[in-house]
Amino acid sequence: MQVAKNKVVAIDYTLKNDAGEVIDSSEGQEPLHYLHGNQNIVPGLEQALEGKASGDRVQVSITPSEGYGERNDALQQVVPREAFQGIDDLEVGMQFRAESDNGQHIVTITSIDGDEVTVDGNHPLAGETLNFDVTVVEIRDATSEELEHGHVHGPGGHQH
Repeated sequence: MQVAKNKVVAIDYTLKNDAGEVIDSSEGQEPLHYLHGNQNIVPGLEQALEGKASGDRVQVSITPSEGYGERNDALQQVVPREAFQGIDDLEVGMQFRAESDNGQHIVTITSIDGDEVTVDGNHPLAGETLNFDVTVVEIRDATSEELEHGHVHGPGGHQH
């Protein structure tokens, strides 16, 4: 069986930045399971895995436009500390769900200066080249429920 749209694919992976530092890895954990062709992983990696079979290894460098996008300075803003009601100890790196005209998104605190808190709505890996080393572990047909929901269920996937 080959990696194709609507197949559940299990991969072992290591993700490094351009400096060779490991950003994320499945090493020592269960493989990552995803529903291929349903925007469950970054587009560049999905394209690189298309047509591969179990046991295939892929090493690919993915540009920001095919990863988490370019950085957008407009997604950074300074908000008053009082916007974080009920949270006494704010720290750089904390993430929160924020509501905007475009719906909910995650923001990360990037600096705190007195009563001013700078938040960034960019994905932490926006603007970064992603260097993946991936091995396809398993491929199977998706269930009708997985297809309906657009993501994997069961072991290694989402539970309802």
